[in-house]
Amino acid sequence: MKLKSKLLLALLAVSGVAFADEPAAPEDSLSYNVGAVTQYRYRGISQTKGKPALQGGADFAAASGWYVGTWASTISWIADAGNAATPKVSVNGPVELDLYGGYKFDLNGIAMDVGYLKYQYLGNQLANVPGQVNANTDEVYAAATYGVFTLKDSYSLSNLFGNANSKGSQYLDLSATFDLGEGYSLVPHVGRQVVANTPATASASYTDYSLTVNKDLGKGLSASLAAVGTNAQRGVYTANDANYFQGRKALVLGVKYAF
Repeated sequence: MKLKSKLLLALLAVSGVAFADEPAAPEDSLSYNVGAVTQYRYRGISQTKGKPALQGGADFAAASGWYVGTWASTISWIADAGNAATPKVSVNGPVELDLYGGYKFDLNGIAMDVGYLKYQYLGNQLANVPGQVNANTDEVYAAATYGVFTLKDSYSLSNLFGNANSKGSQYLDLSATFDLGEGYSLVPHVGRQVVANTPATASASYTDYSLTVNKDLGKGLSASLAAVGTNAQRGVYTANDANYFQGRKALVLGVKYAF
């Protein structure tokens, strides 16, 4: 469901599109990354029903502050929705492909970032599930970083992740990055996903939170460990075919190689 130009796997899974928070590169740069996580969590919600995911991406950052990139991950939540339907329906959509671009600039000592993000769930047929629509989603975002703190707001221009009539949904998150030395960093995070036009009795809105420790292992290799949780409603975020609560508390391990 993915939320800095080089994506730290578990951090991305739990804190949204984090590539939007790093300062502009001093010169044009092109980078790639591949890796894996023990499960893919996005905005606190499991995208793989607690199972591992393979991930990777590419980023181009211009010295002027403009950037574009793409990122992909294996997922299962769309198929899970089809399996949970009565009767079961075929929905496809095993891969998430994100396309994004934006502009970073300094505003009186505050690092600003504005951009657009398109979530593509390739070949998805989520609209076959009663009450759902196509999973593809478009968002615009704005982020401000001052010192160790980053505040970011994302606004959906389309229905949000297959929720019908949810255009105008928002995700607001606050995170901080603390350098602990010797290649370690600590990243606390809290976010609030508001899904427009969902009933209070079965609201898809929720708050997520996480605490991530990252370790730079050198030569482009990094690792992360994240503790993740949400207050999402079980009745809304449960894969009924396996009775799996997608917003449950979890530890997520990740490794990434950037080059």
